[in-house]
Amino acid sequence: MFCDLEKSIRQDAAKTPVPGGAVHPLTRYVLNYLKYACDYGNTLDQIFQQNSKVNQPTSSSSSFEDVDMEKTPLAAQIASVMSLLDGNLAVKSTLYKDPSLRDIFLMNNGRYILQKVKGSNEIKKLMGDNWCRRRSSEVLQYHKSYQRETWGRLLQCITQEGIQVNGKVNKKVLKEKFKNFNTMFDEIHKTQSPWVVSEEQLQSELRASISAVVIPAYRSFVGRYKQHFVAGKNMDKYIKYQPEDIEAL
Repeated sequence: MFCDLEKSIRQDAAKTPVPGGAVHPLTRYVLNYLKYACDYGNTLDQIFQQNSKVNQPTSSSSSFEDVDMEKTPLAAQIASVMSLLDGNLAVKSTLYKDPSLRDIFLMNNGRYILQKVKGSNEIKKLMGDNWCRRRSSEVLQYHKSYQRETWGRLLQCITQEGIQVNGKVNKKVLKEKFKNFNTMFDEIHKTQSPWVVSEEQLQSELRASISAVVIPAYRSFVGRYKQHFVAGKNMDKYIKYQPEDIEAL
């Protein structure tokens, strides 16, 4: 059964990405499979011990090395399956052309795997705390990469560079910065609104971290330079959004 599972993971080579970077059906299938298999952990360990061929993981992996416990045959087998799943998801992530969406996909699937392992005492005991910490760190790296790729680029639009010339504000440069910010924000909002982050806690973490980076920087920029626009004449054209609008969107 486990050989068949590993074979099915290897051969699952979908050419179409899951819409919105959501959790892949393969991830759900494998984790549910492992959860139910672990209900028969003692029996499976006996079977693996009697079968030296199955007793050896079919691929060496960091997952296997990070199982911080006496490496029972079942623990080794599950670590091998996890490693194959990680490799499969890494390949599937390349189907997304947008680097930010690639990070969302890996973040969603990594978080789903982590939560499923933590939610099952049997799998968590087999994988161990070191594995859980490593997985949490990986998900955090995808989070940071997404934030840098999307929102870091947006903040580049409102740097101080080039605004002050001989102690005076260059209005042409200032207007261009606001226009670029508005255009890029509209593009991000349109592109990323259909993307999926199904876990509520992960949603909250993303919103909080993005707001903490973007809102203060934008509020400071608007507060510093809005005096150079005439209210009702050209202010709305360039200062299209108030900080509260950005936060709400």
